[in-house]
Amino acid sequence: MTRSITTRALERALREGRLTRRDFIARAAALGLSAAGIAAALAACGAGATPTSAPAATAAPTAVPPTAAPKAPGGAATTAPTSAPAAAAPTPAGSPAAAGGGPTKRGGGGTLKILEWQAPTTFNPHLSSGTKDDLICSIVYEALISVDNDANFVPRLAAEIPSKDNGQLAADGKSVTWKLKQGVTWSDGQPFTADDVVFNWEYVTDKATAATDFGTYELVDKVEKLDDSTVKFTFTDPNPAWFRSAQIVLVPKHVFEKDKGAGARNSQNNLNPVGTGPYKSVEFKPGDHVIYAINEHYREPTKPSFDQIEIKGGGDAVSAARAVLQTGDYDYGWNLQVADNILKQLEQGGKGVAMFVNGGGIERDLLNFTDPNKEDPATGQRSSLKFPHPFLTDLKVRQALSLAADRKTVVDALYGRGGEVAVNILYDPAQYRSKNNSWALDLDKANQLLDEAGWKRGADGYREKGGVKMAVLYQTTVNDVRQKTQQIVKDGWEKIGVKTDLKAIDAGVYFSSDAGNPDTDGHFYADVEMYTSSNALDPQSYMRAFVGQYADQKANQWSGGNRSRYQNPDYDKLWTAAKTEIDTAKRAQLFVQMNDIVIQNVVHIPLVNRKSVSGRAKTLQNTNLSEWDSEYWNIANWVRGPA
Repeated sequence: MTRSITTRALERALREGRLTRRDFIARAAALGLSAAGIAAALAACGAGATPTSAPAATAAPTAVPPTAAPKAPGGAATTAPTSAPAAAAPTPAGSPAAAGGGPTKRGGGGTLKILEWQAPTTFNPHLSSGTKDDLICSIVYEALISVDNDANFVPRLAAEIPSKDNGQLAADGKSVTWKLKQGVTWSDGQPFTADDVVFNWEYVTDKATAATDFGTYELVDKVEKLDDSTVKFTFTDPNPAWFRSAQIVLVPKHVFEKDKGAGARNSQNNLNPVGTGPYKSVEFKPGDHVIYAINEHYREPTKPSFDQIEIKGGGDAVSAARAVLQTGDYDYGWNLQVADNILKQLEQGGKGVAMFVNGGGIERDLLNFTDPNKEDPATGQRSSLKFPHPFLTDLKVRQALSLAADRKTVVDALYGRGGEVAVNILYDPAQYRSKNNSWALDLDKANQLLDEAGWKRGADGYREKGGVKMAVLYQTTVNDVRQKTQQIVKDGWEKIGVKTDLKAIDAGVYFSSDAGNPDTDGHFYADVEMYTSSNALDPQSYMRAFVGQYADQKANQWSGGNRSRYQNPDYDKLWTAAKTEIDTAKRAQLFVQMNDIVIQNVVHIPLVNRKSVSGRAKTLQNTNLSEWDSEYWNIANWVRGPA
């Protein structure tokens, strides 16, 4: 079943132009498809005949991850899903996603210039405060596996994908054994071994480290070295998302072992990475820029193509879009959260094109269930669990805010091709998408709810109750689209008598992991804040954002992940049950119920189901973006070619 599902995904990619004929043949052969089978598939796709014998297998995906309905581990099926994963959106026309087979020689491609207008702040993937940091790390550091846009597992530091057939995935779902690629070295020449994998588990699970990816290892009981190239993960319970821990990028033990625990945050190694990826960092100025050179120890001798990568941070999304799409000053721009009409103008007669891929995340308003204006005398923190919010703990108030947020205007006026009105916070994979929710803009109903809750309009038109004025501080990042979104939402809230003050914070500060900075999204010293959160291939970690025990507080250096400080034991039980539920249909229903609790209790107000919007030079090829991985996951394959 794995073979037929994966072959169909390859055929779809070939028909849509995301795979060349040569690449299709190589991948199909790697999956064990016969020459006759390859020929039939090519004919069905209108791609002509294949040679009479299949080519030698290459390093292609060897299994489809269980995103749709995995019975394994613990069931009767293999690692393949019982039905095909939800189809990913095709890469748009103009993006040669898999043109050719990548570079044919190392170096010679000149400099690749990238703009990340949300400037990165750390080179430690375990302390990353968001996508901007994950991206720069992914060029240097690697995980055991990557995941392509068709949800196929792609071995990186792993030699192969575990399955029941090869004996590496336990039938009871309580362990998985990983074979590691041999001969891999870190960029300083030291060997990569099983010791490094074990160390990363120790580093992340040390609570004093305060790792932001701590939740990914929650079900891991122990990680054992069986030999230098074999490591075994044992889980506390049957783990339906056994692959998640293999998606954590790995740092070297010999560099970071002295920094594990309390010293992690202040380590100089957070600025000087040593990885196994195609490039190494030669200069990093947090909040400004990164310069990379080729990692001469990289294991693939013909890769990468570019001699140097320069990533520039700072500025704003509009200037980044202009520099890539119009002037061609840069080759690639990430997260172009720019009004679609502006993107279209910049593309006309310009040097680049915009790319839209599913999985951009849900732009949402987070409501603070604690009081951001009251300080806990014992800890000095605001937004403490000791002090509930004076009015956002009232469901009718939250419902009114949701009814007054004009999502359609936000989408129509600002996002265009890049989004749709959101009604859920969990959309992908599709089997987890709830059909139980809807959205409406209804100011009359919103006013009625506030009247019923006892919030009466004062002489100034704003509502108050018991001497408390209904006023909110609404914060987000400095970003034209976000600030215009704020204004649209504010207009609705003001009409129902909610005084709304707006605040915009530089993204480098807002998404930083600085435990001493009160303006980070983790501190959440405001009533409402807005940003995007993106789901992963398995939603367990994503849905952790509403679990009570992970409320962001000073005690966890504001890294728990539950920004709203929402507390609901019923939700927590569902989330805990999903961690070990092997029956895929039951597990999907658990996530649907979690989503519905969040939406129907208005914990977050989803505004836009965003696509991931990036820009590339017309000459930049092989930018095969994945909904499930870093945008730079295959940067070793990027090349410059004809426009």
